[in-house]
Amino acid sequence: VQLTPRRWLNLQEYQSKKIMADHGVTVQRFFVADSANDALEAAQRLKAKEIVLKAQILAGGRGKGIFNSGLKGGVHLTKDPKTVEQLAKQMIGYNLSTKQTPKDGVTVKKVMVAEALDISRETYFAILMDRATNGPVMVGSPQGGVDIEEVAVTSPELIFKEEIDIFEGIKDHQALQMAKNLGFQGALQQQAADQIKKLYNLFLKIDATQVEVNPFGETPEGQVVCFDAKINFDDNAEFRQKEIFAMDDKSESEPMENEAAKYDLKYIGLDGNIACFVNGAGLAMATCDIISLNGGKPANFLDLGGGVKEAQVYQAFKLLTADPKVEAILVNIFGGIVNCAIIANGITKACQELELKVPLVVRLEGTNVHEAQRILSESGLPITSASDLEDAAKKAVASVAKK
Repeated sequence: VQLTPRRWLNLQEYQSKKIMADHGVTVQRFFVADSANDALEAAQRLKAKEIVLKAQILAGGRGKGIFNSGLKGGVHLTKDPKTVEQLAKQMIGYNLSTKQTPKDGVTVKKVMVAEALDISRETYFAILMDRATNGPVMVGSPQGGVDIEEVAVTSPELIFKEEIDIFEGIKDHQALQMAKNLGFQGALQQQAADQIKKLYNLFLKIDATQVEVNPFGETPEGQVVCFDAKINFDDNAEFRQKEIFAMDDKSESEPMENEAAKYDLKYIGLDGNIACFVNGAGLAMATCDIISLNGGKPANFLDLGGGVKEAQVYQAFKLLTADPKVEAILVNIFGGIVNCAIIANGITKACQELELKVPLVVRLEGTNVHEAQRILSESGLPITSASDLEDAAKKAVASVAKK
C-alpha cells in the first residue's frame, strides 16, 4: 500500500454555485467579473432590483473585511449598477484582510455580481458521508443562517437526521419528510423536497464528502434557494472529477506550498529558523512542539507522508534550503510504512548535490533503520545523528545557537 498526502480542493464561491446550478439546484443569478468595467456590464445584464457584489477569496469573514484601498467590507448591496463599478474598482487588484487571511490580506482578482434576493426564512441543510452509518446522512434544521454547532448544543431537538441507503438512493418520502422538518409549508414543501433530491444527486455525481447549504432559504416570492454552499470533495476521486479539480484555485497559497504539492509533500511555512522534515502530520506537530520546548523556533511543517521515494526527499531538501530563514534542518522519521534506507539515500544525495551549508540533525527509527544509519555514517557528510526526538531537538537548537 502506498499512501501519499493530498492537498484539499478549495473552490471559490462562484465555482461552487456554478456546479450547483449545472445540476439543477436553484441559486441566485450571477456573473463573475475580473475588472470594474466587466462588473458594470454584469450588473446591467442582471436587470435585478438589487445587486450583491462579493469579493472572491477563499477566506471567510469577507463582509467584515477591509481592503488596502480603504474600502470596508468585501460584500456590498446596491440598486445602482454604477455603484457596482465604483466598488469593484476598490476591490479588484487590492488586498482584502479578514480574520481568516494572513496579516497583509489576500489579493482579490475576481468579484461575483449576483441578484440580491430577500430571505423570508432561513434553514440549514447538509448531506455528508457518515462513518457511523457507513453511508450518506442528511442533516437539517429549521434554524439556519447561524452556527449549526451552537444549535446542536442549545436546541438539539431542532436537528433532524435521516440516513440514506447509498444503493437505493434518496426516497421521495425521505426528501419530503426533511422538507417538513425544515418547516417548509404548502407548495414550498414539494419545492424544497425537489431541491433536496437534486442536492443528493449532485453529492453523488461529484464525489463529494459533504454538501452544506446555510442558509437553505425561502424568498417572499415563494422560491426555495440555496443562498450559500460549502462543498468538500473526496480527493481520491480526482481521476474521475478532472474538470472540477482543474478549478482548484492555488493562487492564494504560498508559492512553496504549491511547489511542494507537485511532489505530494505537505508544506506549511512558519516564522522560525529550524526546518522540520518528518513523515506524518502528528509527528510534524510533535517535532514543532519539542523544538519550541527546547528554546527553538520551527521554520516550517513539512510532511513526507507514507509513500516516500528518494526523489521526494531530494525535492523536500531543495524546498527547505531555498528558504533563507532556515539555519538548521531537523529530520525526524519514524519508519512504519516508510523505509528508513530510502530516506537515508535521499538525504545523502540531496546533501551532495545541493551542497548543504546548514547543520543537519537526523533521527531515524523503525523499518530498516540500521541500514539507514550505515548509509549516513559512510557518506562522509557532516550529519549529526540523534538517539531520540528530545536529543534531536536539543542538537538542532544548539546548532543554531552556535551560529
